[in-house]
Formats: sequence, structure tokens, C-alpha cells
Amino acid sequence: MSVFDALIGQRSAVTELTRAARAAADVVAGRPVPTGAVTHAWLFTGPAGSGRSVAARALAAALQCDRAEQLLATRDGHGERTAPGCGDCPACHSVQAGAHPDVRSVVPEGLSIGVSEMRAVVAMSARRPSMGRWQVVIIEDADRLTEGAANALLKAIEEPPERTVFLLCAPSTHPDDVIVTIRSRCRVVGLRIPPADAIAEVLVADGIDAAAAGWAAQASQGHVGRARRLARDGEARQRRAEVLAIPAQLTSLNACFEAADHLVQAAEAEARALTRDLDVSESDELKLALGAGGTGKGAAAAARGSAGALKDLEKRQKSRATRLQRDSLDRALVDLASFYRDVLLVQAGSPVLAAHPEVASDVSVVARSIDQAGALVRLEQVLACREAIELNVKPKIAVEALTAALRLP
Repeated sequence: MSVFDALIGQRSAVTELTRAARAAADVVAGRPVPTGAVTHAWLFTGPAGSGRSVAARALAAALQCDRAEQLLATRDGHGERTAPGCGDCPACHSVQAGAHPDVRSVVPEGLSIGVSEMRAVVAMSARRPSMGRWQVVIIEDADRLTEGAANALLKAIEEPPERTVFLLCAPSTHPDDVIVTIRSRCRVVGLRIPPADAIAEVLVADGIDAAAAGWAAQASQGHVGRARRLARDGEARQRRAEVLAIPAQLTSLNACFEAADHLVQAAEAEARALTRDLDVSESDELKLALGAGGTGKGAAAAARGSAGALKDLEKRQKSRATRLQRDSLDRALVDLASFYRDVLLVQAGSPVLAAHPEVASDVSVVARSIDQAGALVRLEQVLACREAIELNVKPKIAVEALTAALRLP
């Protein structure tokens, strides 16, 4: 089983990445390769759920694969040399598990990736590989790089060390996501939303009932991770059902404000549930590392000196909670947007709903209450709310404005 099998519905991307993995193995072995065959900076783009980070980690595993030479000595079904990335060797396993010493992942827990964090990563990337064949840096959500962090990364990409590869993930190549100077130095791999039937096959392979897998794949709207969550998590299904019930209930201004409160409070509760235990354990570990509970002359001084570190930790924890709350709200807004897409389908005479057949009655009620122009305006309002929250508008204000705009006549 190849590490690239995890890329669902991305045949052209897999072809490009396997060729690059072969060329990289040739470089390690000292064999000549065509000019441009090996790239030191990659940019994976695509909508949420398309598999940007999956593609980056798969390429990282292929670059480090212990069986590279053995695989290159064989041929696949198309007569090509079999690409590295067997998925079975220790290197592939450790990369996929996030434990390989020469593969570093930068995953923003908060709202952004700061310059100090990026400088530290760039400094470590300049070292020669300790155990693997390459130094690999994976930057998930590269669109969250601050200006300083982006400039620090740019310097490393402009003059990369000989055996270092940077793998960036971002929604698009738009300057708002990735600065032009970084994008121009990267090889771009565009990923598409995987089809529902391909996602359903993966879920069935995971042991999920075929009917549940088919429903989750359709409801996830092409997001593999969300499909898995909907298929396995009853609370996730309940939250989705509550969100989809909102449009038909917005018959008064009071109902609009109640719906907004529910959306924001549900997102806050989900964020708290995800971070509560982690926050406590992080705080306890830091206090212990700073000498909490110790005795002796230095104990009091150590306790006084720990205040700054604890304050910094609390700041990072608050940023992480804010990010999780926004992510939860964004998932709800995506469901609302697809609800109004189904409204438009009904108004156009389509007999099949694209995403939410289980709420067909509510979709029909809304479709009869507004015209096509009204449905389009509401869809635009949902998308505008997503953008407003991403631009740091307070969620309660943005969502209250949205539900008021969604009110039925």
C-alpha cells in the first residue's frame, strides 16, 4: 500500500508527486535527473477537506522511504518505476505518525504562525538530515503566516539548503493566502474536492456501514475528515441537524437573535470541550517544570519568575480556543450555505437535493417563502459572515447580523 493511497480522488496530483519522489530518490543515490525535476518548495492548494496536509505528509513519507531503492528497481502497472512511499517501512510509519526526526510540522494552534516560531523552524531546517534522506518542513495553513513569519520563510526558500524541502499548504495561490514572492518560488499542486462515492469507499474500508458512509460522504460536501466525524460522532450529527433547522425557524426578529445566540454558544461550548483537559495538563506541566511545589531557598524566587511564562501560556491557550470557536462556527456556516444551495435547486425544479435530503421539508418551506433572488442574497450573506469572522469581527455581532438578514418574509 502506497502512502499516496490516502489522497482520495486526486489522480493527477498523485502522478505528479510520485514522479517527484522518484527524482528525489535519484538525487540521493547520485543519479542524474532532469533540470527542475526536484523542487525544494511545494505549495498544496485546494478547498478545506481536499487533502492538502495529507498530500504534504504523503510526499514527506515518500522522500524518507527506507525502501526507495528497492521500489525503484521494480515496475508498476504502467511500466514506470515504482515510486517510493511504501507505507510499510519504519520511515513511512514514523512520518505518518508525526514522529520522524527529520520531518517537522508547523501547525497553528492559535490564530497565526508567528515570526519567532518560523525563525526557529528555518534554523533547524538548515541542518543536515540526522536519520532520514531529507530535511522536510510541512507548514499547514500557510495562509496564517504573519508578515514577519512569511519573510523569514521566504529567505529560506530563496536559498534552500541542499537536502531540505518545504511543503506549504494553503487554500489558494491568492496573495491574501500566500504572498506572491513565496508563491513564485513554489511548485504548485492544486487539489480538488473528492467525489462523494470515493469518500464513501474510504469510510466503508474504515469499517463504517455502507448506508451511513454514503450519507456522511454526501453530507460532508467533499471533506473527508468531516465525513469521518459525522459517521462516528453522534454529537456532530446533532449539531449539524440543529444548524440545518435554523433557516425555516427565522420567522421573527426574536427568533433570529435566539438562533444567533445558539450558534455562538454551541461553538464556544465545543471549543471549551476540546481545550479544557489540554489547558489543565499544559498548565500543570509548565508549573512542574518551573519548580512548583518545590522547597528551599530558590523555590520562592522560581515561583515569582514563573508568572511571565504562565501568562504567555494562557495567551496561547486563549488564542487556540478562539481559533477552535471560529472553526466550529465556520462548519455551521458551510452547512447553512449548502442549505440555501439546496433551496436554489428546488426552485430550479431539481428532484434531488445536493447535500441535505433529510431536511427536504424545511428546504421546501424556505423555497416557497423566498424567490431565487432572495435565496442568492441569503447565500451571499452566509459567505460574507464567514469572511467577517475571519477578519476578526466579533462572532456574536457577525452571526446576529447574518440571522437577521436570513429572516423569512
